Amino acid sequence: MADAEQPVVLRKYGTPAPLVRIIGWTVLACLAAFLINNILNVGFGYARVMDFIQGQGGALAVGMYAAFIACAVIFVLMTKDVALRWDADRIHRFNLYIIRVCFWSVLLVGIADSLIAILRVEKGLDFFFSEDTVRSLGLSRYVGSYVHLPLIGLSFIIALFTRTLGFTWLTLMIVASELLIVISRFVFSYEQALMGDLVRYWYAALFLFASAYTLYEEGHVRVDVLYAGFTDRTRGFVNAFGSLFLGAATAWVILYIGLNGKQSIINAPLMNFEITQTGGVGMFVKYQMAGFLGMFAITMLIQFVSYFFEAVADYRSEPGKRELAPVAH
Repeated sequence: MADAEQPVVLRKYGTPAPLVRIIGWTVLACLAAFLINNILNVGFGYARVMDFIQGQGGALAVGMYAAFIACAVIFVLMTKDVALRWDADRIHRFNLYIIRVCFWSVLLVGIADSLIAILRVEKGLDFFFSEDTVRSLGLSRYVGSYVHLPLIGLSFIIALFTRTLGFTWLTLMIVASELLIVISRFVFSYEQALMGDLVRYWYAALFLFASAYTLYEEGHVRVDVLYAGFTDRTRGFVNAFGSLFLGAATAWVILYIGLNGKQSIINAPLMNFEITQTGGVGMFVKYQMAGFLGMFAITMLIQFVSYFFEAVADYRSEPGKRELAPVAH
């Protein structure tokens, strides 16, 4: 599904709302500080804010949060003329870039890792690589460091020059993979664990990475039967409240639990390059699937800030509202 380049909202398209912008940009500042602090803690042993509260160091972490929040407040005060819809559009476009990077990463890594896996199972690596390299390609840490990470880095570059989010192509690849499994299993009586690994890998990426864009397009199913009858102003209030106290709060819970120290459910698999129980006969991507949950929370949190700005602008009846499909009810 291509990113339909929405027209850029005018910088002064609406009444400035510095307090609302400070709230939103502070959330993003705390997100940046949290992620950096997590890397410093897991990779280099630096203390966290919780350690500071418990009197076990962590002054650097607290100072970093304070600095990031201060930068957010200063940024808003220096750009008082920026309207909410302008900010929402800018944040959304940055989020689109992150999602494009994620989709290109799983596409490239999925293809590369599945090829390595099938060659590993069928003893085909011996024809292309030395004995030491073949042995290394049987280790998830080596494949993750020297195959996956360069491809992820390449994805950052590709995402700069593409405007498609990859939903359509990734869905097509999933269907092709499922078709290949059916043909190989029922026609040739041949199946490998890597086939199921690849489908699960791409399925997880499709649903978790597409969630933020689906929120932008109002594509998520609403269970509130009253919402369809609300005025635009009331909808704006409900969406603004829900964005902060339900959506953003849920994303923060996922991030806190998943990235809470070296042994947390996201950090531990990433640090250990965790693989499935199939071991060397499958793909080495399970650790990334743990990271998908973190990327889901990050992209959703960023999108909820953008959604919050849009909702407040709707509540204030500011011009420039995006036209969306009618809400199903």
